[in-house]
Amino acid sequence: MVIYLNGKLVPEKDAVVSVFDHGLLYGDGVFEGIRSYHGRVFLLNEHIERLYRSARAVALDIPMRPEAMAQAVIETCRANDCRNGYIRLVVTRGVGNLGLNPYNCAKPQVIIIASTIQLYPPEFYAQGLKIVTVATVRNHPESVNPNIKSLNYLNNILAKIEAINAGVQEALMLNHTGYVAEATGDNVFAINGHLLTTPPSSSGCLPGITRDAVMKLAAENGFEVRESVMTRYDFYTADEVFLTGTAAEIVPVVEIDRRRIGAGVPGAGTKRLIALLHEYTQLPESGVAIAG
Repeated sequence: MVIYLNGKLVPEKDAVVSVFDHGLLYGDGVFEGIRSYHGRVFLLNEHIERLYRSARAVALDIPMRPEAMAQAVIETCRANDCRNGYIRLVVTRGVGNLGLNPYNCAKPQVIIIASTIQLYPPEFYAQGLKIVTVATVRNHPESVNPNIKSLNYLNNILAKIEAINAGVQEALMLNHTGYVAEATGDNVFAINGHLLTTPPSSSGCLPGITRDAVMKLAAENGFEVRESVMTRYDFYTADEVFLTGTAAEIVPVVEIDRRRIGAGVPGAGTKRLIALLHEYTQLPESGVAIAG
């Protein structure tokens, strides 16, 4: 495997960063998780745009233009023959000192890894996830705004620890007002009949790229799509619940806090959306070709 590091493709063993990098010391940086399907990088432009929005929000000046960043992703995938895989694009604040001042960091670092990922075992897609609500509250938007996809994922990790300690793989996180925000690394949806509902970004969720794709596909295929403030009750009583994310794609949820969702098995609406997303990934317009 070769890694893109600051303009060069280098062997994995040589892809190293300084212990004084603020990404390591303070989680100071931004990132994107991206998928490749069938020789195309899925929704690459949307991921690049979100990366640069996150960077602007934290006053991080990425040292290359978006077009060059997109090309670097393509080159890294090509060098690793990553036709069906997972790409992690990271921009750190760069090397500084042990103080907090980000302006002491001389130059941001750009790292691109093209490899594979399996977030959930295959049986969870067939049988559905059991999840719980955790006590860890999603970051307040005036603390660390959840719209920023930052390297500081401790909020999510603490929630993930609670989920694992409860014997499940995933969890619902509430915001500071008690409404549902998202899961620890995925967005969450409820289906009732032909109505598809998900919390808005103002509830504390990251506006996911896969989330947006699923909403678009649903609206084009007979669902009424709505963003609305939601409580746990809305999910407990839904016909179907599922999570979406770049790595997860769409994974059904069949139990929340020991309440069975619908019939307790992945529902027809969720299965239909899974099929629609898989079909979409095969279309040329869904991504940027890796082959030169």
